[in-house]
Amino acid sequence: MIPAASFAGKRVSLFGLGGSGIATARALIEGGADVLAWDDNPDSVAKAAATGIATADLRGADWAKFSAFVLSPGVPLTHPKPHWTVELARGAGVEVIGDIELFCRERTLGAPTAPFVGITGTNGKSTTTALTAHILQASGRDTQMGGNIGRAVMTLDPPKPDRHYVVECSSYQIDLAPSINPTAGILLNLTPDHLDRHGTMQHYASIKERLVAGSETAIIGIDDSWCAQIAERLERAGRQVIRISKRLPLTDGYFADGTNLMEAVHGRYSRVAFLDGIGSLRGQHNAQNALAAVAACLRVGLDLGEIQSGLESFPGLAHRMEQVGRKDHVLFVNDSKATNADAAAPALSSFNRIYWIAGGLPKEGGIEPLRGFFPRIAKAYLIGEAAPAFSATLGEAVPYEISGTLAAAVEHAAQDAAKDDSGEAVVLLSPACASFDQFKNFEVRGEAFRQAASAIDGVKPIGGAR
Repeated sequence: MIPAASFAGKRVSLFGLGGSGIATARALIEGGADVLAWDDNPDSVAKAAATGIATADLRGADWAKFSAFVLSPGVPLTHPKPHWTVELARGAGVEVIGDIELFCRERTLGAPTAPFVGITGTNGKSTTTALTAHILQASGRDTQMGGNIGRAVMTLDPPKPDRHYVVECSSYQIDLAPSINPTAGILLNLTPDHLDRHGTMQHYASIKERLVAGSETAIIGIDDSWCAQIAERLERAGRQVIRISKRLPLTDGYFADGTNLMEAVHGRYSRVAFLDGIGSLRGQHNAQNALAAVAACLRVGLDLGEIQSGLESFPGLAHRMEQVGRKDHVLFVNDSKATNADAAAPALSSFNRIYWIAGGLPKEGGIEPLRGFFPRIAKAYLIGEAAPAFSATLGEAVPYEISGTLAAAVEHAAQDAAKDDSGEAVVLLSPACASFDQFKNFEVRGEAFRQAASAIDGVKPIGGAR
């Protein structure tokens, strides 16, 4: 835990008592703050009170006595309208912050030179965060990973000069972190997302920009116009900017040339790393993730040998193009995290001969946006509520069966793939749907896929598979 010593002796209000909220309250208390907490969920309040956290409905609190208000990132700050606690805090002139802001203040207070890599973007945040942390850990560095992935940030070990922090930051968290100041800040990409919480794409992009604007070095993917403009704006303002691209050769920066990761300096190119043969980092989207991780790790002092070794040993993330097993020429890949068509596209673009398991609770637009990948699909195995609609979209373009259940789909796909003599065949779960018609969440669905694949006679687990 990181005691929030910056609020020692001060009275702080807090709203949102989920796991990270309770962890934040405990960190404040450990640091010497007087905390008063609340949540709209009575069960959460009871759970917090049972751990010794003082709770009371903040509607009746004297807000003039609070030095700060700590808000859970899951609670609306601005859109569709501010939460009632936000209005009370602003009415009393109390600053509204979140747990990432607390972390930044504690780092500044206790170990301002501790290497800190902050990572955001619409897509790829978790993989880039996990990959960066893995490379650092594999090199022997003292590394802490958390934030919007894994551990709540205030449950990490306290800052010290040689301790490296790799923190995934959502737009909600950045919006509550006015002093965010990474050593290396990564902005991967921007596409419309969470607009119900941010109002407009311009506002959403401006929030994401804060992470790199506050960084000593801003690492920015420039393959979309929003990020390209941010890179230009920060460079004009005198910030240190490193551009990365997964598809365009650059004059200066880092870019992907197939599976080679290249550095460009005034138009002169050299290879700094490669992804060939690294199954956990297949696809153009993972090239972008790897480029960002390479640039960040170089910025905090790793050498190229350490970085390449870390890339090669990266096991990947569970449920994100996770290689779970192989039988002869058939590879089994769990991409259960792909809960809509856009999320399924990277996996479909990464393999050439796919036995595709898709379906579940359908999202708006279905799989029509994936039509360009249909030639890669040898056969589709449709499950859940979306099966009839998906079969209509596939039509005569892709052979398919309505398997109904995931277990049946895995069994049938494995049998068909085993007969394919055209090279590597991939049994791919990338559902393009939510899981809730048949499973509690995408994690449970992915675990069911893993178990069904491992139950097939002769399937051998792949290193790193959970």
